[in-house]
Amino acid sequence: ARFKVLKHAYKRAKKNGLMESKAYRTYLEEEKAWLADYALYMAVKDSFDGKSWDQWEEDIRLRKPEAIAAYQEQLSAEIDFYEFLQYLFAGQWAGLKAYANEQGIEIIGDIPIYVAFDSADTWSHPELFQLSEGCVPKAVAGVPPDAFSATGQLWGNPLYDWEYHKKTGYDWWTLRIGYSYRLYDIVRVDHFRGFEAYFSIPYGDETAVNGHWEKGPDFELFAAMKMKLGKKEMIAEDLGVITPPVRKMIKKCGYPGMKVLQFAFDSYDSEYLPHNYDKNCIVYTGTHDNQTTRGWYEENNRKVQKYIREYLRVKSGKDVVEAMIATAMSSTAGTAVIPMQDWLGLGREARMNFPSTLGDNWKWRLTDGQLTDALAAHMKDVTETYCR
Repeated sequence: ARFKVLKHAYKRAKKNGLMESKAYRTYLEEEKAWLADYALYMAVKDSFDGKSWDQWEEDIRLRKPEAIAAYQEQLSAEIDFYEFLQYLFAGQWAGLKAYANEQGIEIIGDIPIYVAFDSADTWSHPELFQLSEGCVPKAVAGVPPDAFSATGQLWGNPLYDWEYHKKTGYDWWTLRIGYSYRLYDIVRVDHFRGFEAYFSIPYGDETAVNGHWEKGPDFELFAAMKMKLGKKEMIAEDLGVITPPVRKMIKKCGYPGMKVLQFAFDSYDSEYLPHNYDKNCIVYTGTHDNQTTRGWYEENNRKVQKYIREYLRVKSGKDVVEAMIATAMSSTAGTAVIPMQDWLGLGREARMNFPSTLGDNWKWRLTDGQLTDALAAHMKDVTETYCR
C-alpha cells in the first residue's frame, strides 16, 4: 500500500508546484553526485520488473551513453518520483535528528563495509569493484570456515578494487562516510577488520571453502578520510577473529572497539570480561545480532550458567539480566549500550535479528504501555549510580 500512497503524494506535490520550488531544485543540485544515478537505477529496475541489473538489456546494463539518454527520456516521470521520495525522506530525517539532538540524544548509524551487487553503487560505478569487462564479479565477499560454520559464510557482495580507490585518494569512501555524518552523529562501521585484510571467494562458488585472504587498504584509507573530513567519532565493529595486524590498525585509528558481554563467558579469561577492558571501548550486553540477554542465559548449558551467576555475583537466574546491565554500566568502557529488550527483561521472542537468515528478522517493536514511568526511573537510577 505504501507506494500507492507515495505515488499519490508525488502527483499532488507536482500539481502544487513543489518540483519548481527553490528548496527542491537546491536539493537536487546538492545531491547530484549520487541522486541522479540512484533515481535512474530505481526507475530502470522497475521497468525490468525488479530484476537485478545484471539481467537488464546489455546496452543499459553496461551504461552505454545512448541507452542512458533513452531511458532518462522514457522514464522521466519515474526518475522524478524517486528523487521526490529522497527529498521527502531527507527533510523528515533532518527534522527527527534535530529533535533528538535538542533532547541531548545522539544517533549512532550503522554502515556496512560492503554494498550489494544489485545496487545503484555497483551499477553506476563498476570501476570501484572487482568486476570483469562484462560487469560480472571476479570474486565476492564472505568469511572463512570457523567453529560456527564448517563451510564459512558466502555473503556474495562485490569486492572493492582497492588499487583504483587508492588512485582516487579514496574519494568514493570519503563521500560515503561524509554523507553518513550528515545523517548520524556517530558512525559504526561493520566488519572493520575487512579493511586490514578481506576474504575473497571465487565468484560462482557455493561455499566460502575456497576463499583466501587479500590485503586491504589498512590505515591509509582512514588517514585519507581524516585529512578530508577532519576527526570524526567512529565505532569499529571488531568482533570475530581479530589478528595482531587488525589490532594494530584499530589502535592506530584510535576508534573504540566493541565488547559484547554475552561473548564473555566462553572462557575464564575472555577479552570480553569487564576486568579486561580499557576505557576506549563500547560495551553492549548484546547487539541486534544476539539473543536477548534473558534468552541467551536460558539457552546456555548449566556449566556456563553457573559461571555467569558466579561472575555476576547473583544466586538466581532471574537476577542475571539486571546484573548484566549493572556490570556493563559499571565497567570502565567509555560507553555502555543496553538494548531496550534487556531493560524490559524480554526473552527469545523479542530477538531482533538472526544473522545469515532471511524472512523473519527485524519484526520486534515496542508496544504501547511498555515504556513506563517506573522503567524510566529505574533507568535513571542505574545511569546515575554508575555516573553514565
